[in-house]
Amino acid sequence: MKLIPGRGQSILEFGYGFVRDQIVVGALGEKDGKRFEPLLITMFFFIVGMNITGIIPGINLAGSATAGLPIVLALVAYVVFMYAGIKKHPGAFFKNSLFPSGVPWPLYLIVTPIEFISTFLLRPITLFVRLLMNMVAGHMLLVLCFSATQFFFFSTDLPFTLFGAGTLAFGFVFTLFELLVAVLQAYVFTYLTAVYIQLALAEEH
Repeated sequence: MKLIPGRGQSILEFGYGFVRDQIVVGALGEKDGKRFEPLLITMFFFIVGMNITGIIPGINLAGSATAGLPIVLALVAYVVFMYAGIKKHPGAFFKNSLFPSGVPWPLYLIVTPIEFISTFLLRPITLFVRLLMNMVAGHMLLVLCFSATQFFFFSTDLPFTLFGAGTLAFGFVFTLFELLVAVLQAYVFTYLTAVYIQLALAEEH
C-alpha cells in the first residue's frame, strides 16, 4: 500500500470505506464496529467474490449458488451473534431474548415461542435462503438466455435465427443486472449480520 494510492489501491480504499461507513459503523457505531470490522468487511468482499463467479466466462456458477457456502456463512453470522450477546450479557442474554420485559406473564406462553423461533431459528435460515435463492435465480436466468441464444443461432433457420439476437441482448443485460445483484446481496447479508450483532449488544439485553 502506498501513501499516494494508484488506481487499484484507490478502488480498494473506496470499497473498504464504503463497507466500513455504511455497514459496520452504520449498524454498530464506532466502538463496537471496531471489534467486528475485520469479520464484516472480510465477509462482504468474500461474498462479492463468490457471487461474481456466476458471470465469469468459463465458470458461470456463483459459489454462493450452491447450498454449502451460504450455510457456512449463515452459521458464522449466527455464532458471532450468539457470541456477542453472551459475552455482553452473560447469564441474561437468553432470558431477556425469550422473556422480553414489560410483557404480562400469561402472554409469555405465546411470546416466548415466537421469540425463540424468530431470534434463534429464523435469523440464520433467512440469511441462508435469501443469499442462495437470489444467486440460483440469477444463474438460471442467465442459463435460460444463453441456452436460447445457442438454440436460435445453431438449431433454427431464418427467420427464427433472428430471435437469437434478442436473447443474446437480454443475456447481456441480465449479466449486468447479476453484477448489481452480486454486490447487493453481499451488502444485505453483511448488513443483516451487523444488525443482528447490534441487537445482541443492545442494553435491553
